[in-house]
Amino acid sequence: MDNGVRTGTELLWSALGGDPALVDRVEYGGVSGLLPARLPVMDLARAAVAVCALAAVEHEGLPGPVRVDDGAVATAFVSERHLRIDGRTPVNFAPLSRFWRAADGWVRTHANYPHHKAALLAALNAADSVEAVAAAIGERKAVEVEAAVYAAGGLAVALRTPGEWAASEQGREVAARPLLTRERLDDAPPRRRTGPLRILDLTRVIAGPVATRTLALLGADVLRIDPPDNPELPDQHADTDVGKRTAALDLDRPSDRRTFDELLDSADVLVTGYRPGALDRFDLDRPGLVTARLSAWGDYGPWAGRRGFDSLVQVATGIAAVEGSAEEPGALPAQALDHGTGYLLAAAVLRALTEQASEGGTRLVRLALAQTGHWLSHGLPRYEAGRYLGESEGPLGRLRYALSPVSYEGGAAGWSRPPGLAGADAPEWLGA
Repeated sequence: MDNGVRTGTELLWSALGGDPALVDRVEYGGVSGLLPARLPVMDLARAAVAVCALAAVEHEGLPGPVRVDDGAVATAFVSERHLRIDGRTPVNFAPLSRFWRAADGWVRTHANYPHHKAALLAALNAADSVEAVAAAIGERKAVEVEAAVYAAGGLAVALRTPGEWAASEQGREVAARPLLTRERLDDAPPRRRTGPLRILDLTRVIAGPVATRTLALLGADVLRIDPPDNPELPDQHADTDVGKRTAALDLDRPSDRRTFDELLDSADVLVTGYRPGALDRFDLDRPGLVTARLSAWGDYGPWAGRRGFDSLVQVATGIAAVEGSAEEPGALPAQALDHGTGYLLAAAVLRALTEQASEGGTRLVRLALAQTGHWLSHGLPRYEAGRYLGESEGPLGRLRYALSPVSYEGGAAGWSRPPGLAGADAPEWLGA
């Protein structure tokens, strides 16, 4: 496997605080060339899955090896597209979740949930149709649509180039921080466990549920909690809640709150995926608990309180412009920020539990889709043709050419002479 893949796994494992020697346990294989994109999406996917499996092996005290199959990885990263329910293809994006042309650029909206759709239509004062929304957005500047929809409680993001995102306050905040953070908050002993690992799941959509779906695969007892009046979308539930149990609790109702507090008091891990601050009033801190917090934009900067999804993070951070252009935005071949962050989140939980078993302490890990997007764009090796080109002066003028891929220790670094004028050399051997 190429050095970029190994480097990606090493970088992620280092961010998780893992022993570098354990990376040698990972073996790669399978079909190549999957999830093609301008950004190194497959490298992200492969590395995220590798460190998740490696963290599981470490946590269980198993010798390995860890085998990562590209075909399995690529398929899992688009699991929602392969899902069938009694032969029916699921709905992954509602009609109003899409790109729209604004007066001066592009906007992407997310309106899969009924309350987000209602907020979008209210902000635009538009009827419930593609034509009406298109007309309303087309009359406004992209950032004006973004501001109006977010103010109404909906989700809409203006397309930005990588440079525009980097120059923004939120972009600078993201760039200044590590991929993830891991904290030991105190010296509390780990919780005493008599059965399977207990994980309380307060996440939605893809990234968080992928993490807890993976932890359920590894033997954890995962209990997902949703509000009674706002359950997960049925197709999303079918894809990401396999292996779990689900329950409905209204945490503003005293009896349900008592039930939730009892569950939390006996949980080993709490995973949350709501926007920063949304759950603060419920006092979720417990000594000895491992808490994993996932957000879209991070819990810092002017966008800390904003809702967000993978598709919107791609648009804001410049990824959509890289995969297409500022004139015609594109998208990654998978919801790679969601899935990649999900496996990384599962790995972070497992590493926190491994460290806690020997060192104790209440643990907190934090991840954000925007941080994963920044790592995809800037943290992984990318193909740059200039690294593999040479230049020389000769009879044909100044020549730029591709370096030979045939390279080995002690071998030639390049050709000994540039091409000459055709037919201009004497018909004789050198040194004859």
